[in-house]
Amino acid sequence: MANLDLATIGKNLLKSGETGENVELQSLWQDQPAVLFFLRRFGCQVCRWMASEVSKLEPDLRASGVALVGVGPEELGLKEFKEGGFFKGSIYIDEQKKSYKDLGFKRYTAISVVPAAIGKKVRDVAAKAKAGGIQGNFSGDLLQSGGMLIVAKGGEKVLLHFIQDSPGDHAALEDITKALGISAKVKEGERPVCNDDVCTR
Repeated sequence: MANLDLATIGKNLLKSGETGENVELQSLWQDQPAVLFFLRRFGCQVCRWMASEVSKLEPDLRASGVALVGVGPEELGLKEFKEGGFFKGSIYIDEQKKSYKDLGFKRYTAISVVPAAIGKKVRDVAAKAKAGGIQGNFSGDLLQSGGMLIVAKGGEKVLLHFIQDSPGDHAALEDITKALGISAKVKEGERPVCNDDVCTR
């Protein structure tokens, strides 16, 4: 895990998806531990499925006093994302993408994004999303990748720093609860098993 300077990263500004006001990132973990889920974009089908997966933990997180926060790199698609009910936590936007950069979440190039987007992991999750009735679109910044950051109360330490290698990567629910030292009674959605004939989209 890279050595993150939470004091510096914590000063990055995010815009609330509810009120539109700007808050410092560190305010999200000031009074409680926080699970920060950084989406690639709000319209991404795979991101929506991941958001619904991590949202399965929300009741257990709330019961343990842990904040669940979603962060997107732009406002585009937020309204549709909220209306779809994919995520059960609070939502913020990192319009400068500064936290994405500081946390090491990579940006694809116009050339590297294509093989990444049609790779097996992405096809597997996309098929799972489709099976669950989750659709997506291609509007917005297609080149940003995301990940997850879990921070102890008061920013004492980083409990989990997960960086997507492929757009289909996500932190397992078990890894999230283990990092927080809590138990949860949820079952991960099973990813479909694909071969090259099925699961393409």
